Amino acid sequence: MAEHEIEADPEPIRVLVVDDQELFRRGLTMLLAVEPGIEVVGEAGDGIEGESLAASAAPDVILLDIRMPKRSGIEACLAIKDAVPSAKIIMLTVSDEEADLYEAVKSGASGYLLKDSSIEEVAQAVRVVADGQSLISPSMAVKLIDEFKQMSRPEREHVPGLRLTERELEVLRLVAKGLNNREIAKQLYISENTVKNHVRNILEKLQLHSRMEAVMYAVREKLLDLP
Repeated sequence: MAEHEIEADPEPIRVLVVDDQELFRRGLTMLLAVEPGIEVVGEAGDGIEGESLAASAAPDVILLDIRMPKRSGIEACLAIKDAVPSAKIIMLTVSDEEADLYEAVKSGASGYLLKDSSIEEVAQAVRVVADGQSLISPSMAVKLIDEFKQMSRPEREHVPGLRLTERELEVLRLVAKGLNNREIAKQLYISENTVKNHVRNILEKLQLHSRMEAVMYAVREKLLDLP
């Protein structure tokens, strides 16, 4: 028998759902449970319970509400990233306020979805962040950039030595618009692997940990030609 004839199914993405609205939480859990390649490993009704479950279950992805009793989603996000650094966190919320989005990114969230998203969009977000990408809707990406443009000081100069290539700047601009790796690859006529390599190089050069952090930094340091 040839070595490569049988391939084991990939491990499912382990998901934890944390939301204080029981009806929403249970509904989301049931819908995600039937999605291929996704396994719901637990659910919690507040930030403290969510932290505890995250530490014991070590999920791959956590769907976390921002506004919850006992401990907010932002505080829980910080604590979970400290306890389980490998976990990817998606903030799932009714809030489209720029300040909430900014705090979520600062706290280490990999994604930001509004609660009116479809189950298909939520499942896709889980798969995207589990693959190491960030997920933010294009409309919220625009708000994120606006927030950081207001924060950046007009007199601040470029930091010397952090030179991105023209192609890396192109990739960063598209990341800033909310495009994922596949969409960037299609737009620039390059492979998805090449996009991943560019993103990795950008993060290494800027000494940052996530795509959204790279966008924040680039806007602050005026590395992007934004209007």
